[in-house]
Amino acid sequence: MASVKSLSDSVQQHLASALSATLPEAAGADPLLRRSDRADFQANGILALAKKAKANPRELATQVVSQIVTGEGLIQDVEVSGPGFLNITISDRAITETLAARAADGDRLGVPLKENAGITVVDYAQPNVAKEMHVGHLRSAVIGDALRGMLDFTGEQTIGRHHIGDWGTQFGMLIQYLFEHPGELAPADDVDGEQAMSNLNRVYKASRAVFDADEEFKERARKRVVALQSGDKETLELWQQFVDESKVYFYSVFEKLDMEIRDEEIVGESAYNEGMPETARLLEEMGVAVRSEGALVVFFDEIRGKDDQPVPLIVQKADGGFGYAASDLTAIRNRVLDLHATTLLYVVDVRQSLHFKMVFETARRAGWLKDGVTAHNMGYGTVLGADGKPFKTREGETVRLEDLLDEAVQRAAEVVREKAQDLTEDEIQERAAQVGIGAVKYADLSTSPNRDYKFDLDQMVSLNGDTSVYLQYAYARIQSILRKAGETKPVAHPELELAPAERALGLHLDAFGDTVFESAAEYAPHKLAAYLYQLASLYTSFYDKCPVLKAETPAQVENRLFLCDVTARTLHQGMALLGIRTPERL
Repeated sequence: MASVKSLSDSVQQHLASALSATLPEAAGADPLLRRSDRADFQANGILALAKKAKANPRELATQVVSQIVTGEGLIQDVEVSGPGFLNITISDRAITETLAARAADGDRLGVPLKENAGITVVDYAQPNVAKEMHVGHLRSAVIGDALRGMLDFTGEQTIGRHHIGDWGTQFGMLIQYLFEHPGELAPADDVDGEQAMSNLNRVYKASRAVFDADEEFKERARKRVVALQSGDKETLELWQQFVDESKVYFYSVFEKLDMEIRDEEIVGESAYNEGMPETARLLEEMGVAVRSEGALVVFFDEIRGKDDQPVPLIVQKADGGFGYAASDLTAIRNRVLDLHATTLLYVVDVRQSLHFKMVFETARRAGWLKDGVTAHNMGYGTVLGADGKPFKTREGETVRLEDLLDEAVQRAAEVVREKAQDLTEDEIQERAAQVGIGAVKYADLSTSPNRDYKFDLDQMVSLNGDTSVYLQYAYARIQSILRKAGETKPVAHPELELAPAERALGLHLDAFGDTVFESAAEYAPHKLAAYLYQLASLYTSFYDKCPVLKAETPAQVENRLFLCDVTARTLHQGMALLGIRTPERL
């Protein structure tokens, strides 16, 4: 892989050298370079340096400019503006040559791998066994998958963990019911995903009805929980059967979401059952947790309830049972000590922020989150209906995730069919799946994760505005142009002067790597989505103002085809990092 230094990095380096030559004590100072609407870049750092050196900022800026070589190299022109800002214009040749170097690097587009990459465990997509996935499960899955894509691209090693809910009281109820009503749950191999969940729903509702009405059954169910936690063979075998049933369903939903879920990464609460007693023992021995009213708890002075009393984290209940805190702390021990993670990233509903704040602090006190290991709760907001209220069905029930995805694909099929040219019905359905699922994902990912967002399918599948369909259509349009070009190939011509729309597109293309690294470092997929939308918008402007196949000279045709090609490859790679497909035709 041949990494390519971005234009901003190159300009930064030139400015740093000029600053150091002008003001030796400023060596290593940040020139505060940023994109500008007055030039290609603007540097604002000289004002602070001048103040520190007790110098006139405009005079200092003029001296710095005298140290910068301009012309046909990297920098075309530098001018001093206002009290000492530097407005910097990049040469056309530098833009084209840099893009050519990126294009020569294949799918990575010259983006380097970060140095000293670590291991990040991403805890996301956490459905519950024996329960249907609903709209509330959407964000964890989509955001977590995109974060893994971006982190992997930067060189970080990611390990997925799907901490599914597969342990607890309801499983004693289910298992006891199945022991008393054998044969009601078909083997997982005999049904598809939706049938599997339909069976489980039916059994769950039946067992709940008996549990609520029959005290003797309720007592038998509670004893069954003890048998499950104690490892009773028959109990575990039946528990495993409906875990398998649920997995069949999970895979069917994740397949609709166009997400790869690896079986070895599904590590639910049950996986930590054997380690929880040791977690409790260690916390008590270290004095991190104490006994209070029979329970083992951790107190935090800064976390208090309405009565101003400390709110404890319950590690072990008074009856000896373990809850979420014990499994989460045991998971941290496993991820740090066994998986050697340097970062723990949890993509979990923002309403669980307090829980994770307490869990992380407990792990720090115990030394499990040691120096060099960080934990972050990527709390996300709620999916709302188009009316801005919690997303429910007309009957007031939670919307099933697979119903939502099916409707998105149906809406997308209408759009594709309207635009389709010589496509078979199978091809229309294939593209509709890519467009519909992409629309759902992009609507989520283009919103800051900690904010709520409105689920509006009409807007999501629109060809206008900030939607994935707009981006996919831009990509498909480029592919159409490249096909029409026939024997004429995309070739970079650094000697050519660039039109303003070409320059704007080229400069933005060069910022792809910097954007991916920033988005990954900040766990901010919405920043990458915003970059891609702006890229598609700049391409639309270029397409409108700069004829490609009918350009004035053969060299200009090749150079504009080259810009088209790099744009398409950047759109394709960027969308892929977000988990969204880019159809070749729309």
